[in-house]
Amino acid sequence: MFQSLRSAFQKKAVGASTPAALPIFGITPTITGQNVTSENAMRVPAVKCAVSLISETTGGLPVKLHDRETREVEKDHPAYKLIHDEANPWTSAQVLREELTTDALLRGHGFALVIRNSLGEPLELHRLDPGAVQVETDDFTGEPTYHVQLKDGRHSYQFTDILHIKAFGGVAPITLGREAIGLSLAFEAHIAKLFGNGASPGGIITAPKTMSDEAKKNLKASWLDSHSGPKAGGVALLDEGMAYQQIAMTLTDAQFAENRLEQIREIARVFGVPPTMLFELTRGTWSNTEEMARQFLQVTLKPWLSEWTWAYARCLLAPEERRELYIEFNTNDLTTTDTAARATAYGQYRSMGAMTANEVRGGLNLPPRPDGEALENPYISTGATTRPATAESIPND
Repeated sequence: MFQSLRSAFQKKAVGASTPAALPIFGITPTITGQNVTSENAMRVPAVKCAVSLISETTGGLPVKLHDRETREVEKDHPAYKLIHDEANPWTSAQVLREELTTDALLRGHGFALVIRNSLGEPLELHRLDPGAVQVETDDFTGEPTYHVQLKDGRHSYQFTDILHIKAFGGVAPITLGREAIGLSLAFEAHIAKLFGNGASPGGIITAPKTMSDEAKKNLKASWLDSHSGPKAGGVALLDEGMAYQQIAMTLTDAQFAENRLEQIREIARVFGVPPTMLFELTRGTWSNTEEMARQFLQVTLKPWLSEWTWAYARCLLAPEERRELYIEFNTNDLTTTDTAARATAYGQYRSMGAMTANEVRGGLNLPPRPDGEALENPYISTGATTRPATAESIPND
């Protein structure tokens, strides 16, 4: 993206005040005239809720490093501390995931620099400002190189030294949905002005005789000073036969609440979040709200978690280690409503002989047991031997 923008500037001179230069400074104009940036977009409650929901959930889920064969947790590996405990002495692994996911949601990309020791082992992860990173892709191999502007100058890093999290298509959702967000900003400005003027579109004051321009100006200023803002709703006193007639609200004003709800739904579509997760509950019921919570994991979070697991593996694991180890997010906390259903399904699979105990334990992210490879039904007694009756065992009665 940075390379294409630089090429565009080289081909054609663009002034800083021209519309073509605005996206470079994080300003994206919309049809409503609102400039959507990462700062003012977060002032829209639905955007703030969606961004915090995705980033905080992604950061809060525990991440572990497992052995592919035994599924044991590899706590002694240098990468385990960086993904599970702390990214560096002043930043936890959870906070770093929140920050980089937020960068990707608002600016399209999130970056962190991998600090290594003399043996090449990862020691720390440091967040980088997305504006200080330029990605250059090799035209032949497609391999990316990262050019980072630091305080001591410009540095170039290989793809294994930069933890890179990017949004869908490398474009921030607030850029793709800038018209919906801009319309929400316009709605917020409109409703603020409406209530600032007494929650009324206005009215007409009529007088029985002609008034001078100066008298009209003074009357208007006196009226606004006495009946707008926090003074709205008071008793109006008119003299000299004047009368006040309020203008009826327009159809747009009457449907304003529905328009605002539709913008929440539009922003939910932009971020791929179920509307009920943004507290838009007009069409929410107990059953579909529970289903949307599951959809949040499957549809919204899964792409972000996959992006994170590959980014971690690319930077923190050597190619030969990736064949033996894998990184996984534990999403059990998000599927607690499905615990009974999962237990029932696993029980049925075990009773029909479709799964072993170790396969069930693997699905629960638990290590295998030595006696867990048998396929027999654990709910019935099979294979028991019966001792033949003897004279000593037969009762005298």
